Order: sequence, then structure tokens, then C-alpha cells
Amino acid sequence: MKYFNGFSLQGEEQFFKPWLIESDYAVAGFSYGAQLAFEYALESTRRIDRVLLFSPAFFQTQKASFIRAQLRYFDAGHEAYVAQFLKNAAYPSNIDLETHLDTGSKAELEALLSYRWDEKKLDMLQARGTVVEVFLGAKDKIIDAEAARDFFAPLATTYYFKEAGHLLQA
Repeated sequence: MKYFNGFSLQGEEQFFKPWLIESDYAVAGFSYGAQLAFEYALESTRRIDRVLLFSPAFFQTQKASFIRAQLRYFDAGHEAYVAQFLKNAAYPSNIDLETHLDTGSKAELEALLSYRWDEKKLDMLQARGTVVEVFLGAKDKIIDAEAARDFFAPLATTYYFKEAGHLLQA
């Protein structure tokens, strides 16, 4: 399985072990990594049977001012920004993500904030026979999980965990 890490993280796939599939034909990603995994699967010429999107970074319902503010906060102090990001990603659990820290760049942050999920791309991927599964936590402090659920539910198999946050942990 090919796995794509979330923004400013490495090795966090352990949190998704209950849902990961050990297969050469599966692709998975978390948050920003979900965007990368999806685009990889879409562009790949190799066989991909399943794409697993864990808490996909979903900001297309946010105003442009939100994105500008996030980038300004990152510029003002990327260490403080990432520390708060890790705390919000772990919520509502008390998981310490410091051991998984791999500080991302402003370009990566801008890419994940401005990414647009596209219904046509989802349809194209599924038309090839690829199953797309989306996993969301209702208590997510990073994305608007309800808006993400409303977008993905009609388009892909979507799991919504009421007591979980961005890491899908309670």
C-alpha cells in the first residue's frame, strides 16, 4: 500500500491501522496526504483498487480571508502555528504528535488550503473500478467535518465517527 502523510507529519499511519489495507493495489492518505493520495490515484496508470481518505483536508467552503489568515499565522511563526495545528489534530484525544513532527512548508500549507475536491474527478476514478472510502471525525478541529461529509457522502463510501477528531481518535 502507498501512504501519503498529513501536513507537518510523518509516520502517523499507525493511527489508521484498523482501516488500512495491506495491498499493492491500495492508496491511502491523511488530511493533506489524502489530497495527494487522491491525485496520485487519479494520475496513476497502475492498477488501484481502493483509495482511503482519512480526514481529507477540506477547505473549499472557507472564505478566501480564512486561507489568507492561516498563511499569515504561519508566516508570523511557523513553529507556533504547527504546535497549535498538532494540538488541534489530536483533539479530542491527548495524543502527543511531537514524535511525528515533520514541519511542512508554506507552499504545502497553501496547496492544502486551496485544494478543491471535484465531483467529476471522484466519478472518473470510480468509473475505473476504484473504490473510494472517506473517514471523518465529527469533532474535527481542523476541517469542517459536516461540510466534508455533506460533500463526500453522495459520491463515495463515507464513514462518520461522532466521537472522533481529525486523527479519528476519541
